[in-house]
Amino acid sequence: MVLQPKELPEPSTERWVEIANTFYDKTNFPNCLGAIDGKHIRCKGPNNSDSLYFKYKKYFSIVLMAIADANLCFIAIDVGAYGKEGNSNPFVFIGDEAFALHSNLLRPYPGRGLNDTKQIFNYRLSRARRTVECTFGVLANKWRVLHTPIQVEPDFVDEIIKSCCVLYNFVRRRDGFNNKDTETNMLDDIEVRGTGARSQGTEVRDYFAKYFMGPGSVPFQFQKI
Repeated sequence: MVLQPKELPEPSTERWVEIANTFYDKTNFPNCLGAIDGKHIRCKGPNNSDSLYFKYKKYFSIVLMAIADANLCFIAIDVGAYGKEGNSNPFVFIGDEAFALHSNLLRPYPGRGLNDTKQIFNYRLSRARRTVECTFGVLANKWRVLHTPIQVEPDFVDEIIKSCCVLYNFVRRRDGFNNKDTETNMLDDIEVRGTGARSQGTEVRDYFAKYFMGPGSVPFQFQKI
């Protein structure tokens, strides 16, 4: 693809720092390199595919896994997983409960009856993570693409989805970043697989949670608990 090297390049160190700074400016979440999420894209079932592409909701799909920045642009994408599949001062990515907790990938605290520190962390993470939800929302709703099953073989579906993401970045950068486009997306989430936590990831999450209750606090967060 001609536009891919410009509109969806591999980020340099300088670009990662720029992404993190913009995330902090727009969402008050420090050292965040992107929000990650995955969605099912409906497609035509390939011949002799058995159940590989068959999702639990009874249709065939390809998974689009994406990382978005605070300007609702794609930073990186991975296309082509079978629909049956799930999914100090560190720099991190942020995701929802569908992802396992790692030292460089934060997810919300699970469960109910959480204390104030954990509730505020979950709110702050959710507030920043909306960027990837909104990115999918603009792609699906504003562009009116990926709503209905793509009636071609899965290998070609991969290329269509990649092209849509690259063109999306091109148009968004050309037209400017208008964050009013925050409709809920109409693509299906990947299912939660009961992913667990790693001890190092727990320590990093606790570090951020304490920071949000101290020097990293913002006045409006206490209205959310």
